[in-house]
Amino acid sequence: MRLTRARRRLRELAGDAWSLPGPGVVTGASDDDPSGIVTYSLTGAETGYRLLWMSVLTLPLNATVQNMCARIGLVTGSGLASVLRRHYSQRLLLVLAALLLVANTVNIGADIAAVAAGIDLLTGVPEHVVVMPVGIAIATTEIFVPYRVFANYLKILTLVLFAYVVDAFFAGPDWGRALRATLIPEIQLNPAFITTVVAVLGTTISPYLFFWQTSEEVEEMHRRHIAAGDERELRRAQLDVDVGMLLANIVFYFIVLTTAATLFPAGVHHINTAREAAEALRPLAGSKATILFAIGLVGTGLLSIPVLAGSAAYAVAEVFGWREGLEEKPSQAPQFYLVIALATVMGLGIALSGVGAIRALFIAAVVNGVISPVLIAAIVVVSNDERVLGRHRNGRLSNVLGITTVAVMGLAAIGMLITFLIS
Repeated sequence: MRLTRARRRLRELAGDAWSLPGPGVVTGASDDDPSGIVTYSLTGAETGYRLLWMSVLTLPLNATVQNMCARIGLVTGSGLASVLRRHYSQRLLLVLAALLLVANTVNIGADIAAVAAGIDLLTGVPEHVVVMPVGIAIATTEIFVPYRVFANYLKILTLVLFAYVVDAFFAGPDWGRALRATLIPEIQLNPAFITTVVAVLGTTISPYLFFWQTSEEVEEMHRRHIAAGDERELRRAQLDVDVGMLLANIVFYFIVLTTAATLFPAGVHHINTAREAAEALRPLAGSKATILFAIGLVGTGLLSIPVLAGSAAYAVAEVFGWREGLEEKPSQAPQFYLVIALATVMGLGIALSGVGAIRALFIAAVVNGVISPVLIAAIVVVSNDERVLGRHRNGRLSNVLGITTVAVMGLAAIGMLITFLIS
């Protein structure tokens, strides 16, 4: 009997693995967006190996929060904002939606600038010339082409990020120092270091991923005709999220490791252009390093910008009870797609403001790091509400990790403010 159950469980696990990638893996790919690539590159260039431990710390924290979001969607059959609207204060929901819209708009602007910088590296056409066409093309594509269609192709481009994994071995890092930095945290109480910590936390555990994960799980339920609270689907989603976050953090670790081994010892502690950031890939790609880096920027940017705009649209649509969904046609959900267009246009305005792509991407990560703990606190509350999740509410470990995430990110943001005030 036990052998039969074991075989059945193995078949279920094999089926779950075969169904990947799902929303969790897509979310993980989106997590390594241009803001992430640049923030991790800056981290390695500015601090060397010192912050490698953050990839270990953030993995369980990020996976826990995303699993909460996936569970909320699969059990309630509703997006995160819809759940908040039904069970909590409308004023609280408006504040959270406003925070998300601010963070996402900044992020969209930075990512549009990054895609333009990548095109510049590939073609030589100046960034400021292609920013406007890029923004318009992305908004038009997301409105008229189902996200699932072009996301399948863009996922292939994001595989270039694994070049950092290979490049780390070509770069010849000090593995002893890297191992110590991975296992033993080092913290410096100065504005630059704490700001980098906030940026790393913000680009890894980002606000837009919370709303996106929940809403995409709901769309997946509708597409595959899955009942709310389906136990097998909940297990599949957990595996999907865990794999997505693991892949995202592996890329995070090796980008920091590679730049710490290449840029930091060369004295390149400040990266001002995409071309300078691409130098980290030179041990592997040689003169083609800029091409490889550019493909990564363009691919991850095109994948993440629709996620950013879409998550904002989900939240706003759910606040006002509008019809929503990227599987809907524009004529069926006009307000939803209007929010996508407006978010992209506002982001385009930021991209055209003259702030360099590298600086804009880092600023976006810092903004996310300040806003995230507020949103995560709300998610932890929802995940413990028996009215919402019933027997699927958080267990002890999820609560410990969720509260730890809020505390770590909140204290980092407060610490950043204090160090700036007293410096």
